[in-house]
Amino acid sequence: MTDASVPPAAPRNDLPVEQHRLRPDADGRVSVDPNRAGWRYLSFDVVPVGKHATPFVVEPAHEVAIVVLAGRDVRIADGGRHVATLEGRDDPFAGLPWAVWMPGAEALELSAAGIGHVAVARAPRSSRSGVASEPIVVPPAAVEVEIRGAGSATRQINHIVPPSFPADRLLIVEVLTPSGNWSSWPPHKHDVDDMPAEAVLEEVYTYRFRRPEAWGIQRLYRRPGSAAGKPRDGVWAVRTGELVLVTDGYHPFVAAHGDDAWYLNALAGDRRTMACSFDPDLAHVREAWAGMAPDPRVPLVTR
Repeated sequence: MTDASVPPAAPRNDLPVEQHRLRPDADGRVSVDPNRAGWRYLSFDVVPVGKHATPFVVEPAHEVAIVVLAGRDVRIADGGRHVATLEGRDDPFAGLPWAVWMPGAEALELSAAGIGHVAVARAPRSSRSGVASEPIVVPPAAVEVEIRGAGSATRQINHIVPPSFPADRLLIVEVLTPSGNWSSWPPHKHDVDDMPAEAVLEEVYTYRFRRPEAWGIQRLYRRPGSAAGKPRDGVWAVRTGELVLVTDGYHPFVAAHGDDAWYLNALAGDRRTMACSFDPDLAHVREAWAGMAPDPRVPLVTR
């Protein structure tokens, strides 16, 4: 897209703090779309799958990314045509992700060899050039693994649909955070188009923990005087299967002592970048990492 067609900021969002966290139903399903979130593009669902095909209708002219959260031999069909069978994994701590990106879909059918869950992210197509015209399977071997941060801010980043991927608006990444560590740190935001420093990106976080009973802390806040709107500060003890909407503002996460954490981020915007700006009160910590050792527990998952 041209700079002239890129909105200068995220839409003004007055969603109450308590409506930024969504809890799954008894089957683990959770869903959000632009009307619910108050943003422009991103729709996201966590869908239970099993031996019997689960139908899933994709909005017209939308790209799709499907990531196996848990489950084996996950089969994706569209309009009765086989698209891919993903080997999958037992859970996010058992292996690197399997995924498939599709330039569009009509009537998806999702199934697996046993009980599992997949994430389905969608965004409307733009007029961007260079977007692939056929589905692309992303096996673990194609996932770029990055170790980011140092000390108690060390975490593992698994890039599934990175900016270099020939997608349109979608970006997908998952993060594994060892117990007691901070991630999405220092706190950052991406709600203003100020390239190359920052781009507007809508984002969701959905969580899993090595122990199902565990929890972590997610914060979402605006600095005083933020152009995004009136003050907002949400802090949640997030649990497996929950979803947090990052409509704007800073959004750090910390894993509780004794419990490793995982979350999936799906993002959508007008630029293929992860450019963000950091809370100026805390950005200095990045300079200190050069003199610190990374946490030896990372990576938590390898090939």
